[in-house]
Amino acid sequence: MRRVLVIGPCGSGKSTLARKLAPKMGLPLIHMDQLGRQAGWVEVEKADLAARLAVAVAGEEWLIEGNYGSTLGPRLQRADTVIYLDFPIRVCLWRLLRRVATLRGQSRPDMPDGCPERFDAAFFWYVINWNRGPRVRTEASLAPYAEKVVRLTSPRHLAHWVKANNLG
Repeated sequence: MRRVLVIGPCGSGKSTLARKLAPKMGLPLIHMDQLGRQAGWVEVEKADLAARLAVAVAGEEWLIEGNYGSTLGPRLQRADTVIYLDFPIRVCLWRLLRRVATLRGQSRPDMPDGCPERFDAAFFWYVINWNRGPRVRTEASLAPYAEKVVRLTSPRHLAHWVKANNLG
């Protein structure tokens, strides 16, 4: 595993997992939120995001975490492994609520400075509807790359996979 994606619903633990795996695997860590956002939760222009991503995926080794469905194609083409945290949405929502409660007003390490954690009803609505929209699009993008996908369906499943691969 030298070019790894970590994807899944918001709140599934992508960033946390990526921060643990990257040093164990000796891979540089790239957060899609750092490529795609600026201070104040401002989205980077699509052309700028594409250019930043092109530089990132051109490398021979990396671990990129984050969904950004519109950018999945180039990442999937270059990745040798896709770790898909396909967790139940109830688990993700609980984790998001906990994250907002504990980090409110602070920027997470996977976000650019100036993007403090906050409660955002539209964001939670997006997660609630993950299975009806984003998941369907993600599954369609993954289908041609099925042989690369490690689908983990629960935190317990993830823990077993990490242990089995000596990444814990």
